[in-house]
Amino acid sequence: MMKENFVAYMENSIRKNWKLPAFTDYGGATVSYGDVGRRIYKIQAAYRTLGIKRGDTIALLGRNSADWATAYLATVTYGAVIVPILPDFRPSDIETIVKHSDAKLLFTTSSYFERLDKKQLGQLRAVFNLEDWKPFMGDVEKALEESEKLYKKEYEPKLNPGKYGFERVPNEALLSIVYTSGTTGFSKGVMLTHNNFISNLTYSWKNVYLYPGDPILSFLPLAHSFGCAFELVFPFSRGCHITFLNKVPSTSLLIEAFAKIKPRLILTVPLVIEKIYYKQVRPMLATPKMQRLLKVPLLRHIIYRKIRDKLHNFFGGNMIQVIIGGASFNPEVEAFLKKIHFRYTLGYGMTECAPLITYVGWKEHQLGSVGHMVDYMEAKLMPVPGSEHRELWVRGENVMKGYYKNPEETARAIDRDGWLHTGDLATATPEGIIYIRGRCKTMILNSSGQNIYPEEIEARLNNLPYVGESLVLEEAGGKLCAMVYPDQAEAKKAGLNDQGVLAKMQENLAELNRELPEFMRVSRIELQMKEFEKTPTNKIKRYLYVKQQ
Repeated sequence: MMKENFVAYMENSIRKNWKLPAFTDYGGATVSYGDVGRRIYKIQAAYRTLGIKRGDTIALLGRNSADWATAYLATVTYGAVIVPILPDFRPSDIETIVKHSDAKLLFTTSSYFERLDKKQLGQLRAVFNLEDWKPFMGDVEKALEESEKLYKKEYEPKLNPGKYGFERVPNEALLSIVYTSGTTGFSKGVMLTHNNFISNLTYSWKNVYLYPGDPILSFLPLAHSFGCAFELVFPFSRGCHITFLNKVPSTSLLIEAFAKIKPRLILTVPLVIEKIYYKQVRPMLATPKMQRLLKVPLLRHIIYRKIRDKLHNFFGGNMIQVIIGGASFNPEVEAFLKKIHFRYTLGYGMTECAPLITYVGWKEHQLGSVGHMVDYMEAKLMPVPGSEHRELWVRGENVMKGYYKNPEETARAIDRDGWLHTGDLATATPEGIIYIRGRCKTMILNSSGQNIYPEEIEARLNNLPYVGESLVLEEAGGKLCAMVYPDQAEAKKAGLNDQGVLAKMQENLAELNRELPEFMRVSRIELQMKEFEKTPTNKIKRYLYVKQQ
C-alpha cells in the first residue's frame, strides 16, 4: 500500500495553484484552480443533502469538458465512486452500465439524456445536467435548497488557499469503476482504488516533467483510463492549464488546437501519427526525385530534420515528447520516427492497472519496445500452452481490485498470488526492456501446430497500396482471410471504383504472400466497405468480425 494519498495531491494542487488557470473549454471561458475548488465544494454540499455517502457510485456521461472534469474531481475527493461512461456507447449499453454499477446519480448533458430510456433509469435518485447543474429528473429541489444553506455555512468560509481542504479517503477505498468496450465483447467493470491512482500519480511525478501553468490539450476520451490519467489527473496535480477539446478530434481540428494551445505534453493513439505518415510523409518520400536526394547523406540529414521540425510544429512546437499508447503501433511508422530522431515514446498499460504498466522517456526508448516496468510493479513471462511464446503477468500497486460484481472473471484475471494475467504475449531483454508481441486470444494455432499472430500479417498488409486498415481471421478449413477497409481517399484520387480496388487487392495479396512463410499466407482478401468498429483507443473490435468455422 502506498504511503501517499490521492486526495491530498488534489487538495495541495488547488491550494498551491489557486489563482492559476485550471480548465478551459476550447473556444470558451477559463476557470482558475480556486474556481474549480469552489465548484467542487458546491457539488459536495449537494451530495451531503442528497444523502450520498462514501462508497456510493456516481455515473458520469459526456464529452471532455471543464464541467466533466469538475464533477469527476468532486466525486472522488468526496469519497464516492465515479463511473465514467464513454459517450460512444450505445444508449442500451449506457443504461446497462448505470444499472449494473448501482449508480445513485447520473451527470450528463441534454443531448445524451434525450437518447436514454428513462424507464431504465428508475434506480437513480436524480439525473443532473452537466452544463448548468440543474436536475433533468428526480424530486430533489428541497435537497438542493438545503445544500445552498450548507454550502454557505460550512464550505464558503474555507474558500481560500490557507483553509481549503478535503477529508482524507483511505488508499484501499474504491475510486472508480471503469467500463471499457474492449475488443472481445461487452466490458466488465474494472474496480480501481485510490491506491491504484496514487501509485500511477507518484510515478508520473518522478518521470514526466510538467510544471504549474504548462498547457495541456485534452482530446482523448476522459472516460478512458489513458486520457483520464494523463490529460486530467496528473496535469491537474501539477497545476497545469488543461484545455478540453469537446468535439470529435478530426485532423484539421487537432492541427488548429495544437497551434493555439501549444501543449507541453502530447498523449495520443497510434492512428493519429500513422495517418500523418501515410497521408503526407510517405507519398512525398516515394517520389523519384526524393529517392535520389535521400541517397546523399548530407541531403538525407537535412530532409529528415525538416520533416522532424514539421512534425514537431504539427503538435504546436512546444512539446517535451509525444507518448503513444492504447493500441499497437505500425512498425514502419515507428522505424521512421526513430530514424528522424522525433521525440516520441511508447507506453503500455491496461485499464486494470489505472493504466500504467511500462514506460520509459523518449531519450531511452528502444525501437519496438514499450519500456520497462514502472515503479511499484513487477513482471514475469509465463509459458503459453501449445506455444513457444510467453504471456506477460504483472503484480503490484497499480493492479485493480477486481471486476465489479464478477468474482468469476476476477479469479480468471488475477490469480491467488496477485498476478494479473494481461493476455499479452511479450519478450524481455536481460535489462528488463519489454516488447509486446500480440494478444493470446488472437493467436491462431494452425493444423500443423504452428502459431500465427494476425497482428504481424496486418502490419505488412497495412503498408500496401490502397489499404486503409485490415483484420486477419481464421475461417473454415483453417485458411486465413484478410478483411480490408480500403483507403477511400487514395482510391478516389486514383480514380478507382470498387472493382478497381478489388483488383488492386489481388495484387496486394500476391505481394503479401511473397513476403510471408507458407504457413502464414492469406488465402483471400475480402473488402470491408464500412470502417471497422473500434474501441476508444482505435483497436478494432475483433469479436464483431469472427468468421464461422
